[in-house]
Amino acid sequence: MVDAAHLTQLLAATAAGDQRAFRELYDASSSHLFGLLIRMLKRRDWAEEALQDCFIKVWQKAETYAPDKGAPLTWLMTVARYRALDLLRVKRPEVEMPEEGEEQSLAFADETQSPEDGAIESEGIGRLDDCMKGLQEEQRQSVLLAYYEGYTHHELAERLNAPLGTVKSWVRRGLSRLRECLES
Repeated sequence: MVDAAHLTQLLAATAAGDQRAFRELYDASSSHLFGLLIRMLKRRDWAEEALQDCFIKVWQKAETYAPDKGAPLTWLMTVARYRALDLLRVKRPEVEMPEEGEEQSLAFADETQSPEDGAIESEGIGRLDDCMKGLQEEQRQSVLLAYYEGYTHHELAERLNAPLGTVKSWVRRGLSRLRECLES
């Protein structure tokens, strides 16, 4: 499990130019970010490229992280998500999206994860899944498409055949309900 206080310290040290702290930050968070990127980009080579770009951005912008505005892993995942969206915008014509229901074989970055960490992560995923089931269908679909598939609000509105403001509300309310559910 990722220790938020430790990540905060590593980000502060990275902002000060500490290469050892940056390496430790990478070791502590890269598997989480890579998992997000692989889900969004659906191609290992693109996910690897986006992860590298993400950490370049982290090295350059670590001083912009504000602990009072959110958890460090959330900040890192936001950086990764934007790098993935940028990459998709550039390569979108080449994207081969899998058919619905088609499974993909993916290799994950951290094959050395301990069984305990795996169990904790599985429990967290189970809680998230339970909370997702509590969302209205439009909210659930909007959140999944936005955060796991990398759709922009405009793309969501087009895909869901709904007004842009409505789609933004679905995402915002869905995230708010998820946060409430996960904190309870």
